[in-house]
Amino acid sequence: MANTLITLILVIPFCLLVAGADVSSTVSVDGICKSTVESQGYICQEHTVTTKDGYILSIQRMPKARSGKPADKPPVFLQHGLMMDAITWLLNAPDQSLAFILADNGYDVWISNTRGTKYSRGHTSLTPNDPAYWEWSWDELVAYDLPACVQFVHDQTGQKLHYVGHSLGTLIAFAAFSQDKLMDMIRSAALLSPIAHLGEMSSPLGKAAADAFLAEDLYWLGLHEFAPRGEAVANLLEDICQDPGNNCSNLMNSFTGQNCCLNSSRTNVFLEHEPQSTATKNMIHVAQMVRKGTIAKYDYGNEDANMNHYGQPTPPVYDMTGIPNDFPLLLSYGGKDYLSDADDVQILLENLEDHHSDKLVVQYREDYAHADFVFGVNANKVVYDPMMAFFKLN
Repeated sequence: MANTLITLILVIPFCLLVAGADVSSTVSVDGICKSTVESQGYICQEHTVTTKDGYILSIQRMPKARSGKPADKPPVFLQHGLMMDAITWLLNAPDQSLAFILADNGYDVWISNTRGTKYSRGHTSLTPNDPAYWEWSWDELVAYDLPACVQFVHDQTGQKLHYVGHSLGTLIAFAAFSQDKLMDMIRSAALLSPIAHLGEMSSPLGKAAADAFLAEDLYWLGLHEFAPRGEAVANLLEDICQDPGNNCSNLMNSFTGQNCCLNSSRTNVFLEHEPQSTATKNMIHVAQMVRKGTIAKYDYGNEDANMNHYGQPTPPVYDMTGIPNDFPLLLSYGGKDYLSDADDVQILLENLEDHHSDKLVVQYREDYAHADFVFGVNANKVVYDPMMAFFKLN
C-alpha cells in the first residue's frame, strides 16, 4: 500500500508522471540550462523575473538552433502544467521535445517555471518555509506570473510572441485572454489539452480526489505547500485507493487517460525532475472547478469572505466569450484525455462560437490522452508540425 500511495500522490490531477524524485527547496547551482539543455549541444541562457507580488521566477532562453544558427523567427513562450516545470518541454530526445524542435526550426524559445517549482522558489521577502509564501492559487499565476514573464520576453526581444501552454498552462492563458490581457504582446496561442472547464472530467481518481476535499483537509491542517511526497498528503490520499470503486492498479491511465505514445524508456529521466510542489490553495481551486463545473476565481467558502476579496458574495467568473474574436488560437485535444475531457472542450468551443473562423484552428486526436501532447514520441509530426504551420500564418 505504501508504494501505491506514493505513486498516487505523484499523479494527482494534471500531474503527468507515475512517480517522482525529491523536490529541493533550493535552486540548483547548475540550473536547467546546464543540466538539460547544454548537455544536448544547445545554447541556453538563464534569466530571472520578479513578479509584482515578490516571487522570483526562473526563465530559460534558447536563442539558437543546435547548429549554432541564430533564431530568425519570433519568440515562442512555453508554459507548463500543474506540478510540472520547464523540464516538461525538454525531457524527450531533441527530435521529440517541443523546445528543441522549435529552436531547430528557427524560433527564439523561452521556457517558464511558475512559482513554487524547483527553480522558482525565490521571493523578495519570504521563503518556502513561510505559510504566506504558498498563499496563492492559479488566480495569482494569471494576475502576476504570466504578465511578468510575457512582459519580460517582449521587452528582451522587442517582438510579440507565440504562446504555447499545456493543461494548467492553457487555463491561465484563457483566463488572461478573457480579460483582454496580454493581447498587445502575444501574436497567437497554441493550447494543448485545453482546460477551461472541468465539470465533465472523466478521470475517476481525479474526481475522487476533488470530491474528497483532500486539499482542503491539508489546508485546514496548516500545510500550505502541496508537496507530492509529503507524509500528510499520503495519509489523506489513502482512502482513495482503499475505495473499491477506484482502480489504483494503473494510476497514470486512471488519472490522465490511456496515453498511446509515451516512451517508457524515458521514465528514469522523468523521475529525476518531476513532479513539483504547488500551493495547497491551488489544488483547492482546481478541485472547485471539478466540483462546480465553472471557471471562476478562488472561492473562499462563504459570502462574507468573498465579499472581502471581490466585493461580491460569489467569485467572479472568467468569461470565455471575452476572448477577442480575432485573436489567433489553436486548440489541440484528445479523445482519450480524462483531464481535458472532450465534453468540457465542447463547452469551451461553444463559448468561442463567434470566434473568427480564420483565427481558430481546432485539432482533435482520437488516440491521444493528456500526457501524449508533451511526451508523445510522435507528437513532433502530429501536433508540433501543424503548430508551426499555424505560427507561420500569424
